[in-house]
Amino acid sequence: MSSTISTAAASQTEPRRVPFSQLRDLLLPTYRSHRLRLAVGFAALVLVDLLQLTIPRIIKYAVDGLETMTISTAGLLRLGGLILLIAGAVVALRFVWRYLIIGFSRLLERAVRNRIFTHILKMDMPFFEKHTTGDLMAHSSNDLAAVQMACGMGMVAAIDALVMSLAAIGFMIAIHPLLTLLALLPMPLLAVSTRILSAKLHKRFATVQEQFSALTEFSRSTLISIGLIKAYTMENFQTDRFGRLGKRYFRSNLRVAAIQGLISPLATLVGSLGMLMVLYFGGRLVIDGTISLGDFVAFITYLYMLIWPMMAIGWVANLVQRGLTSLGRIYQLVTSRSVLADPLLPAAPKMFRRPGFALNNLTFSYAADSAPVLKNLTLSLGPGIHGVTGRTGSGKSTLCKLLARLYPVADGKLFFGGVDVNQLPLQFIRSHIGYVGQEPLLFSDTIAANIALGREDASREEIIEAAVNAAIHDDILALKDGYDTMTGERGVKLSGGQRQRLALARALLCDRPVLLIDDGLSAVDVATEHEVFAGLRRHFAGKTVLIVSNRIKLLSMTDRIIILADGTIECEGSHERLLGENSLYQSMFDKQMTQNGSKETPLP
Repeated sequence: MSSTISTAAASQTEPRRVPFSQLRDLLLPTYRSHRLRLAVGFAALVLVDLLQLTIPRIIKYAVDGLETMTISTAGLLRLGGLILLIAGAVVALRFVWRYLIIGFSRLLERAVRNRIFTHILKMDMPFFEKHTTGDLMAHSSNDLAAVQMACGMGMVAAIDALVMSLAAIGFMIAIHPLLTLLALLPMPLLAVSTRILSAKLHKRFATVQEQFSALTEFSRSTLISIGLIKAYTMENFQTDRFGRLGKRYFRSNLRVAAIQGLISPLATLVGSLGMLMVLYFGGRLVIDGTISLGDFVAFITYLYMLIWPMMAIGWVANLVQRGLTSLGRIYQLVTSRSVLADPLLPAAPKMFRRPGFALNNLTFSYAADSAPVLKNLTLSLGPGIHGVTGRTGSGKSTLCKLLARLYPVADGKLFFGGVDVNQLPLQFIRSHIGYVGQEPLLFSDTIAANIALGREDASREEIIEAAVNAAIHDDILALKDGYDTMTGERGVKLSGGQRQRLALARALLCDRPVLLIDDGLSAVDVATEHEVFAGLRRHFAGKTVLIVSNRIKLLSMTDRIIILADGTIECEGSHERLLGENSLYQSMFDKQMTQNGSKETPLP
């Protein structure tokens, strides 16, 4: 197997139409678990239809009685009372089926949303490089809403239309078969038209959903970057871009509406043509005495009831096509596979007490057609504090991401605790590692909750101890509400250095054997940097710490410094050794010491 791992295998495929036989597997578990609820709901729905279909028969008896003058006022009142009784039963049963079936569609929506969210959390970094946040949000909102409508009102309308149309046609045939045939003669026009329009609707709605994803992602990225946009006075520029995206989304929706606007009028036209046939030929049958006036009125009523199913065909076709399109997008999302191997062991291995990393000629590239970021890297990282530095693009952050098992590596290239990482579960390796990235991520919650993110059971004393070791405790106490202060979205209420130290406190609280800091102290001042490092020394004695930084004073305090250049190790050793042997390190030292007004070597 090649030692170069590419994430191209996870490349996003073009949207395709997924067969329904595959899509149904996404829905069947929820249908099975709520089959009794659905059975009762659909039974109530069918009863509603059957009760409604008895009303024209009652009207027929009333009209025939009036025509022959054989019905009394009391008889008419009895028939009217019967209609009111049926109407009351219809109201009650309609509430039952709406509560059960529409409620089921919400349960289905919840189940699919949970599956989407769970699947997203399990995916690897290559997945998130190819799916924008806006696209993932669109799957969980717009797409899911379309599926819910199709499996709720769409399913109800389809069953209702089927039962109503079959029963109504049966009653019409009982009155006069030939007149029924004439009334249904325009129906094939509706069937053919609906099939053609539905195919076009699928393609156009897929485009709408893709543009909704783009619009959502643009809105999200704009809102989280609002400070930068204001600093560069880009409000008008962003507004124009948003307007162009909105215009494209609007035009695509109009193209969908054009199809929808054709389906319902076609159904109405077909119903009207059928009514024209009945009025002409049915009227002649009444004149000839072939059918009674009551039969004629009942026949027209049944035909009127058929107009709703005919219109429902178009509406259901619209909902189903939207639902299938969205379900196909969701299916492709939740069936996507991670390129990061996660072996399932019969029993979880025991925690390593003093784990370390070993890299054996590791080469890594983010894509098959891109140059390797790391090249034949051989390195051992055991207990102690290791510093990593180098020019931009030398592979420092990539090294941290590989050690944190965020990207795949080939077999036999990366070892953790002496075991090939591809033979260990991802969760097992990550449970040993505390990670502080370049951009500290905070949630809109209290400071205490942000520190305790990795340990929800942590006591307030433990949270404070972690904050003290991260040199953020005094800053927190200076805030109005202390540890109960809300950080704001992404920690907007805190400075860059405070956010970094808060993220470090989070990692310290987890107290894991390995700590990776990927330039996570860049916004911390020199005095605080020394205080933070002293906390690391105390807290991680005998553990493995890797600090990526280009700050000489911080690197000088580490046990060992590794200089990367173009994905390879250019030099490694102590601060003093590198000052005497490496030109890059010497130039970094001279520049930073000059800027600080001192040429003295930092003390460890």
